[in-house]
Amino acid sequence: MGGHLKQPNLITAQERLRDQVAHALRAALISGELQPGRVYSAPALAADFGISATPVREAMLDLAREGLVEPVRNKGFRVTEVSERDLDQYSELRALIEVPTVGAVTRSATRQQLEALRPVAEEIVVSARDHDLIGYLDADRRFHLALLALHGNDRLVETVGELRKRSRLYGLTALDERGLLVASAAEHLELLDLMLAGDAAAAEACMSRHLGHVRSLWAAEDH
Repeated sequence: MGGHLKQPNLITAQERLRDQVAHALRAALISGELQPGRVYSAPALAADFGISATPVREAMLDLAREGLVEPVRNKGFRVTEVSERDLDQYSELRALIEVPTVGAVTRSATRQQLEALRPVAEEIVVSARDHDLIGYLDADRRFHLALLALHGNDRLVETVGELRKRSRLYGLTALDERGLLVASAAEHLELLDLMLAGDAAAAEACMSRHLGHVRSLWAAEDH
């Protein structure tokens, strides 16, 4: 019986490595180091990481579930290409969901609930200024999903989370180098202030503008 006690620790260590690899692979996708349309094998990536192929294969399967890569039989994983049409459709869906939801949350949320989002909004700005792209995307995701969660519809939050994963774009490094991320980051604080002022219409307009900016920034760099 005593042998069972060690097993959970082993599993946790394996899962932690898998998560670390997945995190590193996402970073490589964002920076453009892993290129759209290219096929990468788990053993080759594992050699780069200096680890065995198993956690890399597991991490790639996690990314495949998120739509970031797709398995290629007997070869590895292809980095998913996102077309302009895909981006337009994902952006339209996000706007249809997020814009009216921001208006509804402005009318229903307490001041305390909204103020609780301020540290995350500030984290987005700091990450943009520090050129911390992974931190930027992580804080941006947490802000948007936490804001939507105040509406109380779990499926809505899930849906936007999926749309965000599938519409993630390439070339964030180049955008950062051109100084375009900081302005986009600051829009989160502007949105929060409008919501705290109770101006639902202005908050909706700000969210619509923000999503439009995000889409046009990415498009400008992607093509």
